[in-house]
Amino acid sequence: MRISELEGKSVAIWGYGREGRAALAALRWRLPAQPLTVFCSPDEVEALAELQDPQLTVLPTVDAAALRSFDVVIKSPGISPYTSPAADAALDGVTFIGGSGLWFAEAPAGRRIAVTGSKGKSTTTALIAHLLRAAGHRTALAGNIGLPLLELLDVQPPPDAWAIELSSYQTGEAQDLDVAVVLNLFPEHLDWHGSEARYFADKLALVTRGRPRVAVLNAADAALAELDIPAGTAVAWFNHGDGWHLRDTVVHRGELAVLDARHLPLPGRHNRLNLCAALAAIEAAGFDAVAAAPAAAGFRPLPHRLQTLGQRQGVEAVNDSISTTPHASIAALDLFRGRRVAILVGGYDRGLDWGVFAERIAADPPAAVITMGQNGPRVFEKLKPLATGDRFLLAEATDMEAAVRLGLQALGSTGVLLLSPGAPSFPRYRDYTERGRHFARCAGYDPDVIASIPGLGVA
Repeated sequence: MRISELEGKSVAIWGYGREGRAALAALRWRLPAQPLTVFCSPDEVEALAELQDPQLTVLPTVDAAALRSFDVVIKSPGISPYTSPAADAALDGVTFIGGSGLWFAEAPAGRRIAVTGSKGKSTTTALIAHLLRAAGHRTALAGNIGLPLLELLDVQPPPDAWAIELSSYQTGEAQDLDVAVVLNLFPEHLDWHGSEARYFADKLALVTRGRPRVAVLNAADAALAELDIPAGTAVAWFNHGDGWHLRDTVVHRGELAVLDARHLPLPGRHNRLNLCAALAAIEAAGFDAVAAAPAAAGFRPLPHRLQTLGQRQGVEAVNDSISTTPHASIAALDLFRGRRVAILVGGYDRGLDWGVFAERIAADPPAAVITMGQNGPRVFEKLKPLATGDRFLLAEATDMEAAVRLGLQALGSTGVLLLSPGAPSFPRYRDYTERGRHFARCAGYDPDVIASIPGLGVA
């Protein structure tokens, strides 16, 4: 649905976070006289009143009855269409769309590369933008990574390429893609999707419904290997000997050794595979990936993703607040294998099974596991049978301050204090960024220094 098609319809915007603000600005730019309604939280009413928009109605509460009075509701990504009141209103004919859907319908010029996956999508998307820019191509970096697509609706001159991160909340809205990248699939966001099967289906909609010209897929992921590829979509496999893959630490394109990744600012095998995915995407979009690859040496790692904050009194503090699944926490532990690690885990309880994390702890225990957050007690009980003798310290913390203190006590004068929660940040924090900043502050570092995402926008 294009923005012009909203003219004359009754339209509401549901949610006034950054996506909601971008939607309101875009509609006001294209439809300046259109009456609009915004459903927001009570503490956002004042900010909307300051706009002094006579055609804007602000409502601090929402229910199915209120939604039913609109033809179209532009909802923020975090609002699930599968639960009440959205599901109820949809049954009565209300059309729901997100800001990403509006942007894609406008079909901006430039080759569009969209990236999703249960982990690694932000780094991969940022790598694509970095490598293309280094090769001299004007490139936009936007989407779920921190800049709503609607904020770049009328960029002039248009970029040569778009590097777009999409969450599972947004993948179903993508269309007219040149390249769709799916990195991996692990159960996540089950509270939003309702089931693991629906989460996988929504994630894979980037390929199945988006029908890209080329799908770049991880050959080592069983679910992707079995994916039914739509007619007309070619497949480029990475993490496979015929395509972009790793041999030890060396990035290869088929039999061609392209570069050694040991000294790149991409810690861990998973990040080097993200580089393989980025190079495969660039190649699939028609650019020279082999020539672009050496520019990875100049990549600036993203905050809150295995981010080293510094070292104090022999202890290295690492912020992996983006970690929202047990698999991500395992990957973080694997990176520091052989070192003394105190890992801080726990957050919002989505009911995920922490059995795979317990297996990793049993096989190779760290110095300490500190649990916290809503699911902290459940993770603690899962690990308790393993914490016998002096194999590792298992402790519970009531908040981040206590978790950091317990972790530092366990490490003494050497080791890694690792925040890799394996769970979402809410309700204690607004998002993983706020959680990572709090961890930095508790560990003695300036959160403002570590927080910015490089490269957002067009360059």
